[in-house]
Amino acid sequence: MARSAVSKALFIALSALVVAGSVLGISAPAQAHNYLVSSTPTAGSTLTALPPQFEITSNGPLLTLGGSTGGFAFEVRDQVGNYYGDGCVTVEGPSMTVVVAALGAPGRYTVLWQVVSADGHAVSDAYTFTWAPANGQPVSEGSTAVPNCHGTAGGEVPKPNATAPAAASQKVGLSNVLWIGGTVLALGLAIAITLFVLGRRQHD
Repeated sequence: MARSAVSKALFIALSALVVAGSVLGISAPAQAHNYLVSSTPTAGSTLTALPPQFEITSNGPLLTLGGSTGGFAFEVRDQVGNYYGDGCVTVEGPSMTVVVAALGAPGRYTVLWQVVSADGHAVSDAYTFTWAPANGQPVSEGSTAVPNCHGTAGGEVPKPNATAPAAASQKVGLSNVLWIGGTVLALGLAIAITLFVLGRRQHD
């Protein structure tokens, strides 16, 4: 009877560990930030004509509260720091888009973007592309003012925090490790107490 009880206690403990691991495996991805999947233009590419829209696409739905895009921003800058476009962004599902009607002189341009992840955290990054316009492409002088869609957009993108998701993942990972450690410790203690009690009963 005592041996049967010990086996039952071990089975229950191992089952609890399996369930805990499964729960963590399901919940951990949901806590991660969105990350870039694709962009238009792509990083390092050369454009000879403007695309219909510039686009940032992430791995999952982006967060807009009441349809507001106040936390989003999309900036296009040339080598001297002039901005292009009005900063009015459209967010739909996992993507953010902005229309840039014209760029300036040929050369290297920088895209700076910021989105709000489904978990509520802002994620930003930057990349460059080369503008080599073909004949007939519209030309703009750009603007020294940060485009913010007439005061409704997020304004200037802060220093890119592409490393923030990794840092956050490490933080989440540490929390999970501590949670697992506490669970294992508690289960181990419960098993030890059970074995001790059963051992004394068998001895008696």
